[in-house]
Amino acid sequence: MKALIFDEPNKPIVTQVQTPGITDNEVLIQSRRVGICHSDYELLAGQYIIPISYPVVPGHEWVGEVVEVGKNVDGLKPGDRVVGECVINTPERIHHFGFSMDGADREFFAARPEWLHKLPDAVDDAKGALIEPFTCGYYAVMRHGGVCAADTVVVSGGGTIGLVSAAAAIGMGARVIVVDPVPLRREIAMKLGADATIDPTDGDPIEAVQEMTKGGADLVVECAGHPASLANVFDYARDDGDVSMVGINIGQKFPVELGKIQIKNLNVKGCIGSPGVWPAAIRFLERTGLDLSPIQTHSYNIDDAMTALELGKSPDKAVKVTLEIS
Repeated sequence: MKALIFDEPNKPIVTQVQTPGITDNEVLIQSRRVGICHSDYELLAGQYIIPISYPVVPGHEWVGEVVEVGKNVDGLKPGDRVVGECVINTPERIHHFGFSMDGADREFFAARPEWLHKLPDAVDDAKGALIEPFTCGYYAVMRHGGVCAADTVVVSGGGTIGLVSAAAAIGMGARVIVVDPVPLRREIAMKLGADATIDPTDGDPIEAVQEMTKGGADLVVECAGHPASLANVFDYARDDGDVSMVGINIGQKFPVELGKIQIKNLNVKGCIGSPGVWPAAIRFLERTGLDLSPIQTHSYNIDDAMTALELGKSPDKAVKVTLEIS
């Protein structure tokens, strides 16, 4: 079978590998679609936030089909479409799928049923491949109890996680404003149903947010991890507002007025991953019918993975690049 392998740092290859078997407690999954994540580039560069070793098969944003079921497995059958969580427990240790253990960028792989969630018919493969990042955005909004039509949400950073965070808030009925310097991302935010976007390089974004919100947002979701975004995030929130910190920034130091957390009585929470929300997030997508397709800007066959990886490095040209495995 074909697989995309990061053979060593900065050396991706597509090659033939042996099709895996399964134990009595596993299922065999045929990959359908796998999204390329910013974290995959960190993995490829040898700079991921957890210990990793090579070679490794990436791919943690995936949708697939069950093709074989071990005799001890209940609740799944051939033909079921499934998605899987990134952080998983194995008998040996906690693994990050597609990082500390091989991921879904291959035609077939074995998995344990407790990692998996069945997809309803209303959630197609394209949307299924976005469920992993969507759960992160959904968690970031729900971390403060969710929002409603009475609320205004500012999302700072319009990459994939920013856009799915915006989509989650839009699906809950909130007024949503997305702040990002990239025209493509602002365009997609509007297609998703955002009420407005702000280019932070065109004037003062704090003034723009304050004017649009008449005093600040009820919830601010920081998704960029960029110093400019992090420096402004507390100014985007109203007094007694909520802030979800999602964007990753490790090892950098820069000036931020932390006193505003106290002065404005802000409720600030850090977010990592999407613990415990997968079933709810899938039901949310099913029942709201949210159209996430604008986020998926490009799709390639696994044979063209090198082209896909190169394009995904250009935020002005692509947001979510997806590999069609089978």
